[in-house]
Amino acid sequence: MKTTVTTSVGGKQITIETGRMAKQADGSTLVTCGNNIVLVTAVSKREPATVDFFPLTVEYQEKFYATGKIPGGYFKRESKPSTEQVLIARLIDRPLRPSFPEGYRNETQVVATVLSADGSFPIEILASLGASSALHISDIPFGGPTAAIQVGRVDGHFIANPTPQQMEKSDLDVIVAGTRNGILMVEGETKFVNEAAVLGALKFAHEALQPLLNAQDELREKTGSKAKRKFEPKRIDEAFRAQVESFLTPEIQKAFQVKEKMERYAAVDEAYDKAHTAYVEAIAEKDLKAERAKDLNTIVEDVKYKVSRALILDNKIRLDGRGTQIVRPISNEVGFLPRVHGSGLFTRGETQVLGTVTLGTGDDEQSVLFSR
Repeated sequence: MKTTVTTSVGGKQITIETGRMAKQADGSTLVTCGNNIVLVTAVSKREPATVDFFPLTVEYQEKFYATGKIPGGYFKRESKPSTEQVLIARLIDRPLRPSFPEGYRNETQVVATVLSADGSFPIEILASLGASSALHISDIPFGGPTAAIQVGRVDGHFIANPTPQQMEKSDLDVIVAGTRNGILMVEGETKFVNEAAVLGALKFAHEALQPLLNAQDELREKTGSKAKRKFEPKRIDEAFRAQVESFLTPEIQKAFQVKEKMERYAAVDEAYDKAHTAYVEAIAEKDLKAERAKDLNTIVEDVKYKVSRALILDNKIRLDGRGTQIVRPISNEVGFLPRVHGSGLFTRGETQVLGTVTLGTGDDEQSVLFSR
């Protein structure tokens, strides 16, 4: 049965619908704003995967047909997703991933397909909303809802989901995603604006998200509030965890005092090897030994997280010895390579990027045929 809810953000009406398309998916929604329509489906396996991470896949698909066009030139077929589509998929992924329960390992796929677009509305906002709502109304364990919004600022006034014409005059372009309790993601750029303007944009965005979150709760209620699948995260034996943590904590603290990255990694590996020898190697039972080895990996990551967090919050020191107000040394070199037309080597701390450019001739131009 088709179910629809409607809300308004920034003076624009947004509709979330379910029950008309993609009925075999665990959750599916059709999100509409004006002539812009996005279909989002969510599916998750019933059995957990054997990997030690959450196998979530998010895809975002745009096709020329959605705008009433076909590709021009010699190539009539559409190829792999563009860089922009990949980045939008990541924008959708970021608020979703931390909203799943810790330890959830079931393979999950979220696919957003743009069915219609007129270019007047940030379509990625609808895709993010559709992804959250599809998961929210499904039986997949999900701690949402989440939502995203684009914020611009024209003449000192914040605008929710601005048009391209408004963005040309805006000195701020930020996409914010979050829940009722806070912000999960911030992505964007600004011109030279002060800190108060950015903080104001974040507060404005979080307030503007509320109608989208309310609409998702209303949709879930209207569809019958499908019960979520039962999920119990794997629990590590408390006695084993306590022993390993008491042993590892001072070892990791010592390793994190090493400023050079590779030497620090080696010190952490050495601490892991010591713990493995002391608490895993002595186990005779094969299955229990394999289970304890996996548990040890989890505990190591937990201890690393706690120690590094304590360093920053309690001692105001980062892992490489820098204070919280100090940036890494930055340098740039240009003309690094002799044969390319342009090159630059950027270095920040131990991170480097080598950028190159080579220009083509007139023979490299792409020919486009026009018919009258």
